[in-house]
Amino acid sequence: MVNATREHNRVFQTGSMQRSWPEFRQAVELVRNGYIGDIKTVKVNVGLPPKPYNLEGETVPTGLNWDFWLGPNMEQSAFNHNLAPGLKDDFWAHWRDYKEFGGGGMTDWGSHMFDIAQWGLDMDGSGPVMVTPPDKDHRFLTYQYANGVTMTHETATKDQGVIFVGTMGEVHVMRGKLETTPPELKDKVIGDSEKHVYKSENHYHDFLQAIRKRTKPVADVEIGHRTATVCNIGNIAYELNRLLKWDPVKEVFDDAEANKLTGREMKKEWNVL
Repeated sequence: MVNATREHNRVFQTGSMQRSWPEFRQAVELVRNGYIGDIKTVKVNVGLPPKPYNLEGETVPTGLNWDFWLGPNMEQSAFNHNLAPGLKDDFWAHWRDYKEFGGGGMTDWGSHMFDIAQWGLDMDGSGPVMVTPPDKDHRFLTYQYANGVTMTHETATKDQGVIFVGTMGEVHVMRGKLETTPPELKDKVIGDSEKHVYKSENHYHDFLQAIRKRTKPVADVEIGHRTATVCNIGNIAYELNRLLKWDPVKEVFDDAEANKLTGREMKKEWNVL
């Protein structure tokens, strides 16, 4: 998608709308300008990795083309109403919980919150170099960047969010709330001569303006790709349950089995050539 966008000079806005919200922009600018000192670690509070599909089969409702809904999946999983919204009382689509269809909380909320972590660390064009699943030395799944900063995937709290931990304080940001240590940092006005990130106050308007001006929007396709990569390499480390080294330039692991998990076999009519 990144290559196609660049080759054809397209404008692509990833739906990471938090980048157009003021609390996240303020958090990132506080971090980028050193107000909490050198960043030591980032804690990302989101849901769990996916689990194998285990729902009981049910009768397919009239009007639902189940084979088409399954799309490129090679496995013919049985229908269950919990997978899709609008079929019964539960609106929340649980397809995302199962690895046959989604990436669990790691790619659901993770795509929003790991995105803010990447933004704060100024890693929009790169990513971690190593990911380690929980073990005797690591309580949580732990990413490491080339500059020594670590990032952990921690148990989701009611308010899923991101905590930047520095040598002089902390910045904790979630939807609709920004908390800092020391507290007065929250309302710090970032000066004109200081570091500023791309400012968008409306994700939709920003996309339209980028189309008109032929410029990159606040959440360009490369940003979306790099964030999705962080989520997915974390899931692969969970699945294989071993330390994996990742090359963010070549975008490959040092592990053949892990590299196979960066894609999947699809039904031939769904293959992208």
